[in-house]
Amino acid sequence: MPQHENKKCPRCSNHFECKVGNVLECQCNQIQLSYEEHAFIENKFLDCLCIDCLHVLRYEYQMNKKNIHTS
Repeated sequence: MPQHENKKCPRCSNHFECKVGNVLECQCNQIQLSYEEHAFIENKFLDCLCIDCLHVLRYEYQMNKKNIHTS
């Protein structure tokens, strides 16, 4: 039986269900992160994040990357 865990997002404090026992059905599987995006997020947070924060942080990474290339 898949293991599910209720978690609190360390960034925004919203509650969400982590489906660590079935990652294909987990909310984090709804977003595709590049290796660089994943490393950027992992460098800031050690635990799972809600899907909204994953989207925000991916956008933040893209903006930082864009600003570095235009400077």
